[in-house]
This record gives sequence, C-alpha cells and structure tokens, in this order.
Amino acid sequence: MKRLFLLFFLLCSMTVSTTFAQEKKAFTLEDVIPGGNNYFNLVPKNIPGLKWWGDVCVRTDVDDIRQIDNRTGEETILVTLKEVNEALQNGEKPYKLLAPIKPLHTLQGASLPWENRNLLMFSDYVGDEEKSESYVFFYDFIQKKLTNMFRIQEANATNLDFCKENGYLAYTAGDHLYIANHGDFSTAVSPHPTDVKEIDNDIVYGQAVHRNEFGIYKGTFWSPKGSYLAFYRMDQSMVTDYPQVNTSTRIATLEPDKYPMAGMTSHKVTVGVYEVKTGKVIYLQAGDPTDRYFTNVSWSPDEQHIYVIELNRDQNHAQLVSYQAATGEKEGILYEEKHPKYVEPQHPLVFLPWDETQFIYQSQRDGFNHLYLMDTKAKGEGVWKNGKLEGSTYLEHLKVTPLTQGDWLVQDILGFNAGKKEIIIGSTEVSPLQTNLFCLNVKTGKRTLLGEKDGMHRASLSASGTYLIDNFSSFTVGREITLLPTNGKKGTVLLKADDPMRSQFNLPEITIGTLKAADGKTDLYYRLVKPVNFNPNKKYPAIIYVYGGPHAQLIHNSRFYDARGWDLYMAQKGYVMLTVDSRGSDNRGLAFENCTFRHLGVEEMKDQVKGVEFLKSLSYVDGNRIGVHGWSFGGFMTTNLMLSYPDIFKVGVAGGPVIDWKFYEVMYGERYMDTPQTNPEGYKGSDLKQKAGNLKGRLEIIIGGTDPTCVPQHTYTFLRACIEAGTHPDLFIYPEDGHNMMGRDRVHLHEHITRYFEDHLK
Repeated sequence: MKRLFLLFFLLCSMTVSTTFAQEKKAFTLEDVIPGGNNYFNLVPKNIPGLKWWGDVCVRTDVDDIRQIDNRTGEETILVTLKEVNEALQNGEKPYKLLAPIKPLHTLQGASLPWENRNLLMFSDYVGDEEKSESYVFFYDFIQKKLTNMFRIQEANATNLDFCKENGYLAYTAGDHLYIANHGDFSTAVSPHPTDVKEIDNDIVYGQAVHRNEFGIYKGTFWSPKGSYLAFYRMDQSMVTDYPQVNTSTRIATLEPDKYPMAGMTSHKVTVGVYEVKTGKVIYLQAGDPTDRYFTNVSWSPDEQHIYVIELNRDQNHAQLVSYQAATGEKEGILYEEKHPKYVEPQHPLVFLPWDETQFIYQSQRDGFNHLYLMDTKAKGEGVWKNGKLEGSTYLEHLKVTPLTQGDWLVQDILGFNAGKKEIIIGSTEVSPLQTNLFCLNVKTGKRTLLGEKDGMHRASLSASGTYLIDNFSSFTVGREITLLPTNGKKGTVLLKADDPMRSQFNLPEITIGTLKAADGKTDLYYRLVKPVNFNPNKKYPAIIYVYGGPHAQLIHNSRFYDARGWDLYMAQKGYVMLTVDSRGSDNRGLAFENCTFRHLGVEEMKDQVKGVEFLKSLSYVDGNRIGVHGWSFGGFMTTNLMLSYPDIFKVGVAGGPVIDWKFYEVMYGERYMDTPQTNPEGYKGSDLKQKAGNLKGRLEIIIGGTDPTCVPQHTYTFLRACIEAGTHPDLFIYPEDGHNMMGRDRVHLHEHITRYFEDHLK
C-alpha cells in the first residue's frame, strides 16, 4: 500500500515578535500542495539531474550536461542541447524515420551508461496518435554524431531495461516482452512455448508480479555479463476480474482489473531465462507455482546460477533457492527462515565484487533488518536455530556471518568500495527518525559515519565507491548537496539552500516528542503543530492525521518533521495538528510492526487514543472538537476510529479506505491478516461494515472512481451497511482517479477536506 510523503522545512524554534509575524504573508493551498501553481517555487532549491558517469559527477540539465570536479565543484560543459538537436535533425541516421524528429527540450533524462566511453543515451518518440514509434539514441559527444538507434515499433512501450554490458534493451509492450539491439526491429521473447493462445491481461511477461509486494518493482533481470535475461511470466487467467468502469466514454466502458482478493485464487508466476546468443528460452524448474511467491531474483557473477527467494502462500516460510541458469534445473536450498506471523523478503542477493563466492543476504530474523554474509563454498551447520524474536527460526545450509547487529535496521545497500572491501549503507542507527550513511568494513565490522549526523540523507554511489552524491535535509537545514568521499572526510558542498517559506510566510510552531503506547512501555513518536499566531489562552479544535500501517512512517527529522502542506494550512486556520506513529508502522523493528498481526486496527487505534489523551492534557485544546483524517490504511484507521470511539471523534475524513479486508489483495492482506478462512474472527473484527451503526459524528469518505488498490467496493458496501443501520456518512468521488489524486485534483481534494472540517469541526 503506497502513500505519498510530502517533505517540508521549518526552523527548530521560531521566536518572532508579533509585529514581525504580521509582516509575513499567509500561505494558500496553491503554495503548499503538489499541483498548486506556486508549490515548486517554495521548496528548497535543488540541483536536478545529478548522477554518476563512472566516478565523474555530471549534471544533466535542461540546456547542457556538465562535468563537476569532485574536489572543487567546478563545472565544465560536456555537451549542449543544441549539439544533440543538430545531430538528431541534420546528422546521418542508420535508417529512415517515420517522421521528422522534433527538437528535444531538455537533456535532464539523458544518461551516460559507460564510464570509459563518451556516449550519451536518451529516448524520444515521433509520430502522432494514429502511428508513433519510440527511439533510443546514442550520441557521441566527442565526434558529435549518432552512433546507434533503436526503433521500438510496438505502441506504448514501457519498462525499458538497458544492459550496458551487451548493448541490448529489454522492454514491454502490452503484455509481451521484447529485446532490441542495433537497427530497425525487435525480437519477441514471449510467448511461452506451451501457450497455444494467450488473451490480453491473462498472460503477462517482463512486468513486476505479486502486485509489487516483497520489494518487487520490475520484471526483467539482466545477467552480469549480459548473456542472459531472466524475466517474470505471470499467468492471471485464473484470477477474478474486478469490474472497474470508465465513465469518461459516451457509454461507460468496462475496464476489468485482475484483482486477487484475500483467500481467493491468485496468479501463478514462473521465471524464464532468455539466452541472447541463441534466442532460446527456458523456465526455472520450480515445480507447481500455485500459491507461492517468487521474489528477489538475482544472478551469480559467473552467470551460471539464478537465485530466487521463494515464499509460501502463508508467508511464514522463506527459502533461498539456487537454479542452474542454462537448464533451469533446481540445484538446492541455501537458506531458510520461518516466523509464526510472517517472513517478508524485500531485497535480492548482492555479491561481493572482490569475492564472487560470497554474497549478502538481508533478514529480520533477529528483529531488525540486518546484513548477513553467506559463503557459497562453505557449508553451514544445517540445523534449525532460534532467532532473537519468539518463534523466529532459521536454517543455514551455507556458512553465515552476521555483518550488522543491534536494535536498528539497515535500510539500503548503496554499493561497495571494492578497493577497501567496504559496503556503503543507509541505516537508522543514529535514530529511527533518520537515514544516515555509513561505511561498513566487511572484515572488522567497523562502521564509519559519512556526512552530517543530523537529518535524512539520500545518496548515490560512484562506480568505484569512493564518492557519494549526498542530498541531505533536516528540520533545521532546507537542503544541502555534497560530493562526499567515503573515507569519512568532509566533502565538497555543491548547494546550501534555505527554505523560501521561512522568509515569506508566518509559519506555525512544530515540535516532536514521545508518548507511551497503549502497552504502557513502548515509546511512540509524535509531531505537534500549533496554530499560527498561537494564543495559549484560547481553546482550539484538533485534528489527528493518521496512517498507522506497515511500511509507512509519518515523522522524520526532515523539513517540517514531515508535516504536510495541509497540516500547515490547517494550523494557519486555527487547528492543532497531531500525528502519532503508532505500533504497526515502519522503521522500529519487526516486533513493533507485527504486534497487529491478524487483527489490523486494534492496537493501532489504542495508540491513537493515547494521542487523544495527550491532546486533552493540553490546556489549549478543546477536547470536544477532535477530528481525524487519513488516506489508504489511514482511511481505514479514520473510519475505524470514528466508529470504535464515537464519543471521542467528532469529525473524520477518510480517503481511499479499506473497509473490509476480505476485499483487499492477497499478498498484502494475507501477510498481516492470514486468510478469511483461517482467521474469521480477525476479519470480522476489522470489518467496518459491522460497526456502521456506531457512527455519531460527521464522516466523509473520499475515493478515486477507479481506485485499483482499495477498490470502490469497500466504500459502496459500507454505504449500504450505513443505510441499513440508519447512519449518514458523506461521500465524494473523483471520477477516473485512482488511489491518489494528482495535479490539480490534489489541490481540489485538500480544498474539499478543509471545507469539511471548517463546516463541522470549527
């Protein structure tokens, strides 16, 4: 379940005189909501298009591409947009195009795939709605000419996956998979040899599977030397069609979506391997794919083996399985892990660049996601052992050495410094509210902090692992971009940016702190936003903004502590805004998250009520005017809180809510709830239709008319339950929108939410 995070910045403390505060302007939703006409003018400045060309930092900008000196920050132009357009329009081409190529407007999307070649790669399309073609171009900016072109004749090509080792491009068009190299025509990798007839949307090749759970975000996987392409094949023919309806046509059009609901038949996935040299396709001999998940596909450095982390339908037993790449034959199980609640593999294997016999595996077996070094040449003990969490067990068929340990988690592996045998990671070791960068020595286990200790760091690593592009922000720093060496020394600052909102607008006071969870022992982080021009002698209404579910965290040490533009806007209108990251949310370890297992909404709501108690302890909060708002899982929480605690919450706005977990998808729903057949009590307790008669306050539900994530059936069945129970929620629909509103619809959405609270809570 995806959520859109909006990051904003504010000074730690604001002690301004009343006169000075009045001199600053009030802001509008157009200023603080993405899609607003002034939003992008008010975020801290950035340097778009920073990326690596080997170990050289380059900036792909609108009019040119510049090389940046890692030590001085000085910029040198490599190529200009004018030069590229001259070659596109007037230079020699390997074949005649369908139509003249229009000039490019920017070079920001270009890349430099080869560190030792002066080649620029970019894509474009020509033609019109009737007939169009996509092209991938390679431009030599020393010789100033095109060196190669791919013509992609299939309509609506997507999922482009370029392999720099062999120069081939994999892509999908419709439900099929293709590869292209030099010249006019592509080669179809699909269909499967046994498929006599395939119906669109039934068999899908080369796309992400299992509804993008388990860290899956793509469907093609080039081997290290480019000899093979592994790919997903997903058979959805047995999956129920969910009848989404497009109402923008003259007569509404049925546009069904394959949607496997919890406890129902799911799709079947197999992994194919295409050999580039021969064009031969084989499939991994994994046995019957029914009710199994094939996650985190990876290759051995010598291209002889493919590794898949396979998970059973119950999601409580993961196996790392090795297959022979040339034949698809199953070679054996290398590692196994069980947990009575769930095991959730999120990351593929990563081999050490200086030792092709060892790889890193990521696991939560000891309660937090950590790195484990596995040796393919050394056998493990081969016996089941207990992890640190109750019920957690694992079996090591290979020798395993823990690389990181502790009550914090590794969030990402950015890459390696092979020369020093070090791994560059992002982790929560400093604080669960932050992402910090560390250099980890594989031999000693020593970790060296890279960059500032404060805040959130997003970074990319150079080819050799000696430099990072570190994009850093915190509550007190708008943005700072640094070319940072990975030896722990200071780097070259490319940008220091203040926050435009600080100087222009009268902003609210924002603080963070901790309160005890309903279990009486766990610390929960909260964020409190006071009204603009706060008067401690007044009584203010309060709104809780909630999410509360897995894989989401609403509070970080970032701009405004992650308070959204709407939170600030409501503070300007005189509301106290509170957010609590309850148990069940992200970055606090497995036990913190899985305490909600089989009963989603119960423990999370108890923690949110602790937030209400905190609000009521504040002399300036009107305890009779408390509202709640959230989206997606937060929409489920909003509705649930309104129905379970009707005497606490006066007004709620629930966006895209889950109402009945039986209507949610197999992969996510069954991980946290099991199936309706095995957990009927839990599903009944989390079915908000059963509580429809409890509604006392004003509740509005807002949905996208063709939401593919929380399908409209959730809301429609809840409305029917309310009708039968004699209660009266309100409804607003964004026709043809999905799970989130974007662009101008997003501004309208927040105008609408604001009006609802102003009408019923103010």
